[in-house]
Amino acid sequence: MATTKTIYKGELRTEIEHLQSGTKIITDAPVDNHGKGESFSPTDMVAAALGSCMLTIMGISAQTHGFDIDGTTVDATKIMGTNPRRIAEIIVEITFPHDYDDKTKKILESAAKSCPVAQSLHPETKQTIKYIYGR
Repeated sequence: MATTKTIYKGELRTEIEHLQSGTKIITDAPVDNHGKGESFSPTDMVAAALGSCMLTIMGISAQTHGFDIDGTTVDATKIMGTNPRRIAEIIVEITFPHDYDDKTKKILESAAKSCPVAQSLHPETKQTIKYIYGR
């Protein structure tokens, strides 16, 4: 069974439905690629998926090891390349509201790097990950 269904709505816009939950997301082509930039572009979603995936896998690790990362945020920035037009780099800045000991930091950073989205991106797509503790 399919995971999502996507409908082209015209004017470079799509509507994606998550079939299990019925949740919908709109995408729009970015202004620099003939679109209106009124919603996530598909490449924005890739960058967001990387950050969300990292948070999820770190959350699983935190649960497993008996601590929390509640309130942790991710700022994801995508940098586009040309010839071919593609995502050249994704910069992920992970900000934790707490500081942790070195062992816990190692657990978190290892978890982030092992997320399935990070492992699925093309090796030429640079992933720059910054960890900020105790903000």
